[in-house]
Amino acid sequence: MSILVAEILGTMLLILLGNGVVANAVLKGTKGNNSGWIVITTGWALGVFVGVIVAGPYSGAHLNPAVTLGLAVAGKLSWGLVPEYIAGEMIGAMLGAFLVWLFYKDHFKVTEDEGGKLACFSTGPAIPNTFSNLISEIIGTFVLIFVIFYLAGPSIDLGVSTHATVGLGSIGALPVAFLVWAIGLSLGGTTGYAINPARDLGPRIMHAILPVKGSSDWGYAWIPVVGPIIGAVIAAILFSFI
Repeated sequence: MSILVAEILGTMLLILLGNGVVANAVLKGTKGNNSGWIVITTGWALGVFVGVIVAGPYSGAHLNPAVTLGLAVAGKLSWGLVPEYIAGEMIGAMLGAFLVWLFYKDHFKVTEDEGGKLACFSTGPAIPNTFSNLISEIIGTFVLIFVIFYLAGPSIDLGVSTHATVGLGSIGALPVAFLVWAIGLSLGGTTGYAINPARDLGPRIMHAILPVKGSSDWGYAWIPVVGPIIGAVIAAILFSFI
């Protein structure tokens, strides 16, 4: 499987399950209506887990342009591969958003709350404040990228010239899932913790294209793109310095 296909499939599953849990909690008449923030953050964490399982063996499962850029800035990824990763992440995010709309189509029709319907695609601030919202996305993404740099599989030193890495298979995706869960629980209350430009921009584009009533809030859209990029660069520079 190529990097492009792996990132498309992994990000698609991430968005399908992540935005799917939001739709289940927000849209009218669903079985999970009003299930709350804990359920939403847990769903996003599990969505990351599933996406990493699928894409991990083939692309490293970035699923996030901020991760891709952070690794490139830190010298851990060739800049020549960056466009392929980001293309896969954006395409996957848009496909995942489309599947969420298709799955919950009847519930979108009966839901009057336009803001709630937009939340099933992209993020938005609890209290609109450009500076504060940008800082929230920078800090949240900094934590994500900085900790990811320290996540590594276990290894066994078998001697002077022999070194073996022990694979954990699917369990290896758990640390990233727990990390995203922790960020959501602690730092997600202000902006909905996009911490991923593709996760927000791809679905927002689909919201504008699909027959879903309401504004796509393009005035806010740059914050969950620029904030995560800044946070990723800061994390990469600090990690490299340390």
